[in-house]
Amino acid sequence: MARMVQVAVAGDVAEAEELQELLRNAGIDAELEAQGPDDPLTVMVPEDSLEEAKDAIEALTEPDDLISEA
Repeated sequence: MARMVQVAVAGDVAEAEELQELLRNAGIDAELEAQGPDDPLTVMVPEDSLEEAKDAIEALTEPDDLISEA
């Protein structure tokens, strides 16, 4: 089994679960982990899927989430 490595840190549980689902939909195993009850959730993926996971997150979280105000 591949070693799990951090691919992202989520601001809250909803964001962590959204990232986990996004990765699973891309065919990448993802787990959520926190060191303590007040620590941020980290999204963990197998080390051999790290680059693919980064690409999936980047591709599926498009800049249209960022609305610029003129």
